[in-house]
Amino acid sequence: MAIVELKVPSPGESITEVVIAKWIKNTGDVVEKDEVLAEIDSDKATLTLNAEESGKIEILAAEGDTVKVGQVVVKVDTSFKPEAKAETVSTKTEPKVEIKKEVSTSSTANSVILSGVEGKSTYATGTPSIAAAKIMAENNISGNQLNGSGKDGRITKQDVLAALSNGLPNVQQVLSNTWKGGREKDRAKMTSLRKTVAKRLVAVKNETAMLTTFNEIDMSAIYDIRARYKDKFKEVYGTNVGFMSFFTKAVTEALYHFPAVNGMIDGEELVYNKYCDIGIAVSAPKGLMVPVLRNAELMSLAEIEKGIKELALKARDGKLSIPDMEGGTFTITNGGVFGSMMSTPIINPPQSAILGMHNVVERPMAVSGQVVIRPMMYVALSYDHRIIDGRESVGFLVKVKEMLENPTRILFGGKLPEEVLLGL
Repeated sequence: MAIVELKVPSPGESITEVVIAKWIKNTGDVVEKDEVLAEIDSDKATLTLNAEESGKIEILAAEGDTVKVGQVVVKVDTSFKPEAKAETVSTKTEPKVEIKKEVSTSSTANSVILSGVEGKSTYATGTPSIAAAKIMAENNISGNQLNGSGKDGRITKQDVLAALSNGLPNVQQVLSNTWKGGREKDRAKMTSLRKTVAKRLVAVKNETAMLTTFNEIDMSAIYDIRARYKDKFKEVYGTNVGFMSFFTKAVTEALYHFPAVNGMIDGEELVYNKYCDIGIAVSAPKGLMVPVLRNAELMSLAEIEKGIKELALKARDGKLSIPDMEGGTFTITNGGVFGSMMSTPIINPPQSAILGMHNVVERPMAVSGQVVIRPMMYVALSYDHRIIDGRESVGFLVKVKEMLENPTRILFGGKLPEEVLLGL
């Protein structure tokens, strides 16, 4: 009998402990090599524990336990071999998700039932992805009610959305999705990631001299460019042109003129980065993540758009790695996608500044003595006053404003074409 011990993998440098978030397999199960056995939460990301060999497993740590990196948490008895999978007759028709309404005599009354396959052929069959699990929890859908179209039958976000789109909730469901007048409480243990975020946010408030300066941007020029070239841009590059690429490019140019905003404090030294690794805050099922675009100052708008899209998809699917989020010299966060009109973003340490974008609202503005309606956005720059002076913070934000209101400035280092022509 050969026993293989599975140890907790290292999520990254400086991380010594992780939490067993979820066991996908149980003691006594016979698994195949590379099957996912558990999900593990660390301070920075979620990773999986996979079987290194086929055999019967013995679990040595409970769900929710905090374990050391390198600790043995599973033993695999390789003398047991998984049963051969039964061959099935393939058909050209794919299983369909049906939605039907059933009348119940219980107090829950009418409910939408999503009928699916019964039983599991692999560990993934009927197991939702992180994004799918979130939507299922919000709509009270269980895994055995859906057919998964993902690898090995895993339930994807699209499977859940497709099922929900095939039918509307009845009145009873809509009415039940609100306060019910009870006095109950729900308690949930903080994840390692949430605890780390909480500590870092408190540390930022306590250890930095954080101030915020505001400005507003007329988005007319950006709107005009997108309206004229969005179809051609997508045809050529295969991606949409959004606000974030313009903001990222404007930020990188402004950082060249105001290097202190791109710097940080290291002990008793000031570090000025001569490159722009821009952190883009994205919302993920497990919370806010800040993956980084490396050397964004060298990227075109299309490269920035593709980079942001790739990072956002990885965040949504829970596939961001530690290297994806390490480093960063400046951060951009867009609260406007949630409807925020104005906010004071918190610095992402050890960086010294963060730019907050907000929603675009049409407002009356005075232009050349006339009142006109323009799409306006408030922007906020939170900065560490220990390294960035008021002149630099305000100047940086004004430079960003100038380039976004006249995007040709981005091509000429923040200057107008005629200023470059005249050598001004």
